[in-house]
Amino acid sequence: MSDAIYTLHRGNAPLLVSLPHDGSAIPSVLAARMTPQAQRAPDTDWHVSRLYAFARDLGASILVPRHSRYVIDLNRGEDDTSLYPGQNTTGLVPQVRFTGEPVYLPGMEPDAAEVAARIETYWHPYHAALREELDRIRVQHGRAVLWEGHSIKGSGLPFLFEGRLPDLNLGTANGASCSPAVQARIERELGAQGDYDWVVNGRFKGGHITRHYADPGHGIDAIQLELSQRTYMDEDSFEYDEVKAGRLQALLRRLLGIALPD
Repeated sequence: MSDAIYTLHRGNAPLLVSLPHDGSAIPSVLAARMTPQAQRAPDTDWHVSRLYAFARDLGASILVPRHSRYVIDLNRGEDDTSLYPGQNTTGLVPQVRFTGEPVYLPGMEPDAAEVAARIETYWHPYHAALREELDRIRVQHGRAVLWEGHSIKGSGLPFLFEGRLPDLNLGTANGASCSPAVQARIERELGAQGDYDWVVNGRFKGGHITRHYADPGHGIDAIQLELSQRTYMDEDSFEYDEVKAGRLQALLRRLLGIALPD
């Protein structure tokens, strides 16, 4: 593995937690071409690796990138096909932030050659590691669960969605990325808890990783959970909230356990 691009903790359970937007590093040569607002990497899935650190106790493997989605978005296909046709979104190498405002200073946007170089440098190593670990888990256990951990500011982003996003946004590509039994178990647990509102296959149905690596017919269930960041942090200061996070982690622990094969 390459610590410069990602870190991989290998566990002993049939569970891989992928956190493709946890990274916030931006190389200085790129940051110099970005707006001051973009240099702060505000669209990071802040603290999700800290939030999911407990998954090691469950035996999970955990894959975490180092760099910001502004360098390259690891949850997009390398062909940059839109995941949500007809809706605003950001691309493989984002040109705009979640607010719709530009990432780059005028005239400083990357060209096709630079995009190709970033794919080779950042995208391919992460996805090679993901594929290898997922295959290792399936060979060892006969099945695998790929859990995609994400988070986003839960309101004030009309470029992406109107109003307030539910606390918990489960995505299974409209039921295509995991078995009906796994989805039903998770939905029952979400319905039984009363602390958070939730939706299944709403605005966020699962990104490229969920859709591309899922193979429920051959034992790979892929599930994305997009958290509204208000559930575990302060959305304005980006500060982690230990009390909020602890309450949420109790539910996340149950959800990961429920998702695992019987």
